[in-house]
Amino acid sequence: MPSLQGKTLFITGASRGVGKAIALRAAADGANIVIAAKTVRARERLPGTIYSVAEEVEAAGGHALPVPTDIRDEEQVQKAVEQAVAAFGGIDILVNNASAINLTGTLETPLKRFDLMFAVNVRGTFACSRACLPHLKKAANPHILTLSPPLNLNPRWFREHVAYTISKYGMSMCVLGMAEEFRPAGVAVNALWPRTVIATAALAMLGGLVRPEQCRTPAILADAAHAILTRDSRSCNGNFFIDEEVLAQEGISDLERYAVQPGTPLFPDLFLD
Repeated sequence: MPSLQGKTLFITGASRGVGKAIALRAAADGANIVIAAKTVRARERLPGTIYSVAEEVEAAGGHALPVPTDIRDEEQVQKAVEQAVAAFGGIDILVNNASAINLTGTLETPLKRFDLMFAVNVRGTFACSRACLPHLKKAANPHILTLSPPLNLNPRWFREHVAYTISKYGMSMCVLGMAEEFRPAGVAVNALWPRTVIATAALAMLGGLVRPEQCRTPAILADAAHAILTRDSRSCNGNFFIDEEVLAQEGISDLERYAVQPGTPLFPDLFLD
């Protein structure tokens, strides 16, 4: 079986949810996990910290480096990358998972919230990619995987939440551009997006529109990410992957194991017609 043993993954927003699931899946292979996130103290509505995830990573068989990191801060990003390289000797994989969401219309979106989404989603993705790339270019099978959707210009995806849509598509445009820019260096740059809504803390931002039992668990994205990140970087580049399709390519067709409540109809995610 393809493995991430000995690989060093720099994962943003890995203190919970999808980032944590990707970290634990890689840790099961014996990977080194840099947990780059802001949460250093558990909160009632947002359980989990970089330190609690580090303990889980070690228990799963990996090696953890928790680094308090606000990806909006260039200096913090650079220091986190330097700590990763000092601890593990390099970086093989960057997972741009951290994201801010606010599903509101134009008049209901304060500029403070607009700025947050663009600072985390677009600028953060660009900043982390920029900081990691000099080290990725030295790796044997380097990957950047960004949790962002295919670029779908159907107006329905802009009408209700134009600011959020543009910010997520900004992440996807980083994928589109960097995949070509760094193709000669052999760095794979791909995106991954779920077919259905995933049960994470972000559900609270949907105003009760989606119930947890209508979702899949983050494990489906973790398994899809593992499949992508173990592929040859020189032949797997510039793709906008959907989790179901990746798993189908791996011969996995029974997805009930990922359902929060098997048998319940699932709610489709945004940006997929």
